Amino acid sequence: MFPLRGLTPTPLPSLHLKTSHLLPPLNVTISSAITNNYSISDEDLESRGFNLHRTVSDLNLDHLNKVFVAVGFPRRDPQKIRLALENTNSLLWVEYKKTQKPVAFARATGDGVFNAIIWDVVVDPSFQGIGLGKAVMERLMGELLEMGIANIALYSEPRVLGFYRPLGFVADPDGIKGMRSVFHFELKVFLVLHLPTVERHIYDDCSKKLKAQIWTESSACK
Repeated sequence: MFPLRGLTPTPLPSLHLKTSHLLPPLNVTISSAITNNYSISDEDLESRGFNLHRTVSDLNLDHLNKVFVAVGFPRRDPQKIRLALENTNSLLWVEYKKTQKPVAFARATGDGVFNAIIWDVVVDPSFQGIGLGKAVMERLMGELLEMGIANIALYSEPRVLGFYRPLGFVADPDGIKGMRSVFHFELKVFLVLHLPTVERHIYDDCSKKLKAQIWTESSACK
């Protein structure tokens, strides 16, 4: 399970994007590379009885709330969940076709340009261990990268750091700390996606085809 809730009252370890060397333009985007290397393809998910959704349409909030509770979240007010989702930039959830209920979910908020934070990464305990959490994260990250967002962060319980590290997240790079006012005194770790480069999309005025250029920024993201 991957509940992301509550933080410690002390500075939290964090991750930060590092970019230091100019690289030549690539013919494919980072997000395209992720898409081509999903651990589970869309077709495989469908053949296993799952549907992918990227909007709140058909998402039963009461059923989602039950998944939240099952992984350790406190039960949430459905109206507040709806409001939170209305203010979410990107989301992705997996429906089990047999029951038509959500079994995996994740969402991201941010400024839509530079920064994004991933929240509420959850997988129904009955469906954990079959790759649904990774499938959701890979696609959500791909969407954010396609938008040109390179600074991607999340909060994680220490016991599930091993889930996020293979996806490119690292804790506390260069001594950078994530801090937040807290009310729940539970140990959490602030993670940021670690990428060697920053993707910048450029549209050719003539062909209007999407191109990607890899360029550099300082290692201390501003």
